[in-house]
Amino acid sequence: MMLLFGAHIKSLFTVLAVCCFIFIWTSDIVGSQKPNFIVILADDIGWGDLGANWPAALQRTPYLDKMASAGIRFVDFHSAASVCSPSRASLLTGRLGIRNGVTHNFAVTSIGGLPLNETTLAEVLQQSGYRTGIIGKWHLGHHGKFHPNFRGFDYYYGIPYSNDMGCTDDPGYNIPTCPSCPLASKTPKRYDKGCYTDIALPLMENTVIMEQPVNLSVLPLRYAQKAAQFIKSARGHGRPFFLYLALAHMHVPLPNRTFVPRGPYEDTLQEMDNLVGIIRSEVDQDLNKNTLIWFTGDNGPWAEKCEFAGSVGPFVGAWQVAQGGSSAKQTTWEGGHRVPTIAYWPGKIPRNITSSAILSSLDIFPTLLSLANASLPVNRLFDGKDISGILLGQSEEGHKVLYHPNSGAAGKFGNIEAIRLEQYKAFYTTGGALACDGTIGREQHHRPPLVFNLDQDIQEQKPLDIKSEEYKTLLPKLTKALEDFLSDIAKDNVSIADYSHESSAVLCCNPQHIVCRCTDQ
Repeated sequence: MMLLFGAHIKSLFTVLAVCCFIFIWTSDIVGSQKPNFIVILADDIGWGDLGANWPAALQRTPYLDKMASAGIRFVDFHSAASVCSPSRASLLTGRLGIRNGVTHNFAVTSIGGLPLNETTLAEVLQQSGYRTGIIGKWHLGHHGKFHPNFRGFDYYYGIPYSNDMGCTDDPGYNIPTCPSCPLASKTPKRYDKGCYTDIALPLMENTVIMEQPVNLSVLPLRYAQKAAQFIKSARGHGRPFFLYLALAHMHVPLPNRTFVPRGPYEDTLQEMDNLVGIIRSEVDQDLNKNTLIWFTGDNGPWAEKCEFAGSVGPFVGAWQVAQGGSSAKQTTWEGGHRVPTIAYWPGKIPRNITSSAILSSLDIFPTLLSLANASLPVNRLFDGKDISGILLGQSEEGHKVLYHPNSGAAGKFGNIEAIRLEQYKAFYTTGGALACDGTIGREQHHRPPLVFNLDQDIQEQKPLDIKSEEYKTLLPKLTKALEDFLSDIAKDNVSIADYSHESSAVLCCNPQHIVCRCTDQ
């Protein structure tokens, strides 16, 4: 009898032990011990737009400047591409467009998006117990399974593509000036160069169109409210969260709102900064201090928009400007892809640190997975690296090499047209995007490459003499770096995005209306 009782006790303890192990393991997966992540991605922002980066911008971004002084500021941080869709696809996959298939922007009529066999950061974190949300601009496919709710995001609120890809009733400041949406179905269709007037821009909550056309003037306030609700909801359920806040700022058209009489761009920049301040204030209410905020940009400023575009700071791409055209967005010049970046995590990230490590938005994917104790997806190679050591002040080792793909100004979409090797920047193809003065720099191919020493020539003004010892020593290293990369691509599982168009892909809440307006009011 005692033996039987003892056996029961032993079995009971075994069951309890197993249950405890499962409980502890599950708690580790879904509990609050895992850090929360907020990635804030600004659109078309210039490196020189932040006061923390550039003295001329002082007093325009006080909240971001304070966040920089309370965290770490990266001064040599780069977007993975210099236009919207490829940059966002790389951030969410840790892979360049030449691997993930997204090499240029998707359109209102695109039936495809980020290839479905690519795994997003949200999907991995979701499987690791995170509540995941995107608030803002998606631009990685809006038709069918390419919608964010099918790409790892539990919650979506925002616009499916850029804020100029559809008319609104308050189009704001833009070059060229855009008209408002037609009000009545009897109004004849029209198209104005540079503006979409044949379909209204929709605002979505998950898969439902909430408003079409969206009111851009109140959208930032709505984003702030939805972000706060998302954070509070995740906390209420005791789950870690990942919030991807992809702002419409500083992409034109700029909303018709005025803070102080500085001008439309400055007002909108201040509005964006205020929004960041609201998010940080919400985060700082958490006594656990377990939320990492990572602010960065998707590419440089859209120079052809003149006074409605941002500042590249010192990264003027002087060689290209002398040839004609812009050296900002859509180019591989520093102004096109070097973006302002700040990370803030009280108690974890040292205060008021400036890092000069060579880094990329490609690094966000592996770094957040490392901090969440989640594994990288298998059967593919990555271009980003885990930089959690840099974030936590334990290392300063960034990339030795970065590869910059063509994004529209010159060359074939997705091709690697420039390489950063330590302090050197090598161009195999150059070209300028459309500039404010209407010029476009012609495409030029360089064999051997055009090379600048950024430590001595941050303006990319005077290339190295190909007969110099410095150049002769560097060239074999550049050649090997490019050959190694192409060999790596040849061994990888490479995706192909569908860039075909069909009218059926258009998002429309009321097909009977000329611009899909939800109501005639």
